[in-house]
Amino acid sequence: MSQANPRILIVTPEITYLPEGMGNMAQRMSAKAGGLADVSASLVAALFDLGADVHVALPNYRQMFHTDVYEIFSKELQTMRERIPEERIHLAEDRIFYYRDTVYSSYGGENPRIALAFQREVLNHIIPRVRPDLIHCNDWMTGLIPAAARRFRIPTLFTVHNIHTEKLTLDQIESSGIDAAQFWQQLYYAAPPGSYEQARSQAPVDQLASGIFAAHYINTVSPSFLDEVAEGRHSFVPPAVQREIRNKRNAGCATGILNAPDASYHPATDITLPVHYTADNFEEGKRAAKAAFQERTGLDINPAAPIFFWPSRLDPVQKGPQLLSTILYRLVNEFWGDNLQVAIVANGEYQRPFRDIVRHHDFPGRVAVCDFNESLSRLGYAASDFCFMPSSFEPCGLPQMIAPIYGSLTIAHNTGGLKDTVTHLSSDGTAGNGFVFNHFNPEALLWAVSGAMHFFRRSAGEKHTILRRVMRESLESFNHKTCAKAYFRIYEDMLKRPLVLPEDEA
Repeated sequence: MSQANPRILIVTPEITYLPEGMGNMAQRMSAKAGGLADVSASLVAALFDLGADVHVALPNYRQMFHTDVYEIFSKELQTMRERIPEERIHLAEDRIFYYRDTVYSSYGGENPRIALAFQREVLNHIIPRVRPDLIHCNDWMTGLIPAAARRFRIPTLFTVHNIHTEKLTLDQIESSGIDAAQFWQQLYYAAPPGSYEQARSQAPVDQLASGIFAAHYINTVSPSFLDEVAEGRHSFVPPAVQREIRNKRNAGCATGILNAPDASYHPATDITLPVHYTADNFEEGKRAAKAAFQERTGLDINPAAPIFFWPSRLDPVQKGPQLLSTILYRLVNEFWGDNLQVAIVANGEYQRPFRDIVRHHDFPGRVAVCDFNESLSRLGYAASDFCFMPSSFEPCGLPQMIAPIYGSLTIAHNTGGLKDTVTHLSSDGTAGNGFVFNHFNPEALLWAVSGAMHFFRRSAGEKHTILRRVMRESLESFNHKTCAKAYFRIYEDMLKRPLVLPEDEA
């Protein structure tokens, strides 16, 4: 193993794809529940493309990987190992993974068992086989690994994507086959145990807090969200998690690194678009996308209509659909003469209120409410003029980065990752990429929409100049090469030496 190019093991419960060079099965590996899968895949791909000695550990979801027939799986795995001298894809083996059709379970108690089986295999088999110089863990399902890695004297980075945790006793952990007696003092307990024997049964281990507590370094997926959590601005964050993130930040061992959209989100190459386009010739492409989107969603086909697009799940706890539903009638009526249209392409409990409003006020040609569909959502970015992201909190968010790449300006609440990625458009249009409101209430959202409509009424020449700038700047800022290099800087700092990659030597 080259000392100039340390070996990185990324441990993740979710993935969408892996680079082709990592094995014959790489492109078949898709197990996604949310943004963690996209980020894990893109980070591994970016690190691999940069020449890093990167390995990935994930559960062997045979059914989701389309390798549920064991003989076929064994043959493919053997072929892959013959072609790749040193295997980089490391699958945790347990029957609990094999026949799943989703990453997480809706049955109480099953997710902790899945997490324990995954971590048992990583600790007992994958880490000894890979012998990494650094381990990069992700979210609560990997929360025990940083504590165990300290026993191996391996530095760990722990990335907090979502504020969710589970609590288990040491007895449950050790019954899964993990020898926690070796690192029990490095875990975070609901109450400080007086001894190992007491910890086994009386003091539950907080999985997410343990990962944060034991890791050498942590990061959230946006700088502002890190500050918000550390400063106690979100009541939903468990006190233990908030306290440990604050401690890591105060010790200089925490940072925020923005996620980035997958590279396939590019209007010049996106296969779902009727006409490809770039920042230099976007008018024709967006016009064609608008016509196709209006037809598919049932909106009035009108090339002059401004489309406001909602791409996020309809979750009132985080995403703020209640703000839009409160003002929807006023919004459509106030801008009726402008032919304003609203398109919602998302699942969630707030679908029904929106459908009721459309039906009650007879808005079918002006407001569309559709189930989420990947191709329709991508078309929506290209077709729309504006994109709603009024989240009450946002660890990172991706739609607000995707939208400006496609020439759609984001309307965002000033919080978390939105604060880091969306800036209010200046009056002369030379700075900013959206419309930002500071107060989480319907009136503030309406104010931001009014600003967007003021922009929409500007001359075609002014809009072209502004959108061309926004699209170019977004492609430069929101990409995984930038994201990967930020992680590289953390890796180098943790390892106390630079990572010399092939492109550096050229």
